[in-house]
Amino acid sequence: MVPMLITLGVLLLLGIILAGMYNKLVALRNRYKNSFAQIDVQLKRRYDLIPNLVETAKGYMKHERETMEAVIQARNQAVTASQKASGNPGEPAVMRDLMAAETVLTGSLGKLFALAEAYPDLKANQNMMALQEELTSTENRIAFARQAFNDGVTEYNTSREVFPRNIIAGMFNFGPAELLQATESQEERKAPKVAF
Repeated sequence: MVPMLITLGVLLLLGIILAGMYNKLVALRNRYKNSFAQIDVQLKRRYDLIPNLVETAKGYMKHERETMEAVIQARNQAVTASQKASGNPGEPAVMRDLMAAETVLTGSLGKLFALAEAYPDLKANQNMMALQEELTSTENRIAFARQAFNDGVTEYNTSREVFPRNIIAGMFNFGPAELLQATESQEERKAPKVAF
């Protein structure tokens, strides 16, 4: 009878430990998904500002239609990628698509701002200055939210890779999550000079 109680006690303790490991993985996965939701809010804010920015610039930059169309197209691609990422944050392929779309959008905006330098009236326009300030503020919020997301993903990935939790992760399909990183080259990483 005593060996049976000891065996039962060991199995119960093992079950509690396994449940704790599983619950920890679930909590960490939910934490990084919540962090991505914060990024998503800021990305939507950014995407909403871009058409206003283009409309403001359009009146002054009539001969730069290609650039403005490129910005809108890049914005639309980024919106699509962001919507896919919202459905499954951390999924490697989806996150890579989002990073690539964001890189194209950032490059297009950089070209728009560079061209705007040639239009003194546009640089002095109050709407343009306000939109640029809002966009800068949003970019800062995205950076902070991205850092929180990446911290959550790193903690989750570390937790799912350590022994014995890696066994539980494998049994219950806790796959790796992808960090949200910038994909630009070293040259593109240099801060652009934009002055309005």
